[in-house]
Parts: sequence; structure tokens; C-alpha cells
Amino acid sequence: MTELLGSYIPIAIFIGIALVIGIALLVAPFAVAYKAPDSEKLSAYECGFNAFDDARMKFDIRFYLVSILFIIFDLEVAFLFPWAVSFAKMGWFGFWSMMVFLGVLTIGFIYEWKKGALEWE
Repeated sequence: MTELLGSYIPIAIFIGIALVIGIALLVAPFAVAYKAPDSEKLSAYECGFNAFDDARMKFDIRFYLVSILFIIFDLEVAFLFPWAVSFAKMGWFGFWSMMVFLGVLTIGFIYEWKKGALEWE
């Protein structure tokens, strides 16, 4: 029985070391951080503009446009990883399917570029 329990000692040591490192990483920022916040750092910041009281206030829509474009091209990468992993099994059909997908995204990107959706000024 003691031999069975002795085989768990490395696991207990590993869990103990992990707990010590985790707690140290949680406590270290509070002990080491420079504590001199100014008014700019404490101000509310949402979507590129200061918080406001009136919900009918006009604001710039470009922040939302950029976030939507990011989501679109982020999803492209999310489709590329599983495709790359299973590329050998899919053959030419999988290759040309992904080329059509990337072609449609490239055409969409060129359209957005020509319309000025990527211009910030």
C-alpha cells in the first residue's frame, strides 16, 4: 500500500509547485506594480471614445466596421488551420475548395479597400 501511495508523490510535488507558481504570479503584480494612476488612466474608455450620458449622441461607426472586418478575417484563419491539418486526406478537391474560399475573401478585401473601409482618416 505504501508503494502505491509513493507512486503519487511526484504528482503531489508537481501540483504543489504549480500552486506556488500560480499564487506567486497572482500576488506579484500587486507587490511590484507602480501605483501612481492619473486621471487619464482612470477615465472610462469604450470603443475609442469617452463615455457619454446621452444614448442619442453621434459617434464614429469606423470602430464597429474595423471590428467586423477583424472578425471576418479572423474566421478565415480559423478555417485555414483545420484545412492545413487535414490537407493530405482531402486531395485536390479540398485544395480547390479552399482556393475558392480564399478567392472570395480576397475579392471582398479588394472591394473594402477600394470603397475606403480601411482608411482611418
